[in-house]
Amino acid sequence: MKLNKRDILLWAVSAAVVLISNIAGGSVDFVNLSATLIGATSLIFLAKGSVTGQVLMVIFSILYAVASLRYRYWGEMITYLGMTLPMAVFAGISWIKHPAQKGVDEVKIHRLTHRETVWMFITTGIATLGFGLLLIALDTPNIVFSIISITTSFLAGYLTFMRSPAYALAYASNDVVLIVLWVLATITDKANAPLIANFVIFLVNDLYGYYSWKQREHKQKDFSS
Repeated sequence: MKLNKRDILLWAVSAAVVLISNIAGGSVDFVNLSATLIGATSLIFLAKGSVTGQVLMVIFSILYAVASLRYRYWGEMITYLGMTLPMAVFAGISWIKHPAQKGVDEVKIHRLTHRETVWMFITTGIATLGFGLLLIALDTPNIVFSIISITTSFLAGYLTFMRSPAYALAYASNDVVLIVLWVLATITDKANAPLIANFVIFLVNDLYGYYSWKQREHKQKDFSS
């Protein structure tokens, strides 16, 4: 799997914005900076349908959980350690088992069946209820958006595991929620401001991921026909 010029350009712009936003904040937070750079890089590889993206997502989940813990965003910490991280592992295994072509680091795209779609909504509801009650018990700040983040994160993980292009739209929705969460956090502590710019970058990357998967979906159909 090779990155094309467009992939490299998007990564370079993403990295530059992340660095500038952190420096402009007055102090560079190593954990936040590392998490965002790794996260942005993982999204590029996920857009290409590469298992490398899932490996990087595991590392990002750990670092982002640490960043969330410091602000008491229990929802984000629990979501990424207890849900996003293990789902990235399972998705990576699924992707390895379903390559577009033998010996090629590109996952075969799958279209959800009616049954899989129904199961997606059922499991998402169960996850949202279970994690939501836990967050309420922990007195999590900005609880409404934290619970919405659980819903969008689970949807993204499920769709990633199922190898559906819609995973990127679910992640994009989660990015919007996270932008709101960190805007609220920045009102209390301006040191969190760089995270707003970071998730704007994630939003752009996820939208690019959806475009990239839809392009490959057409190519895979042509190849199999």
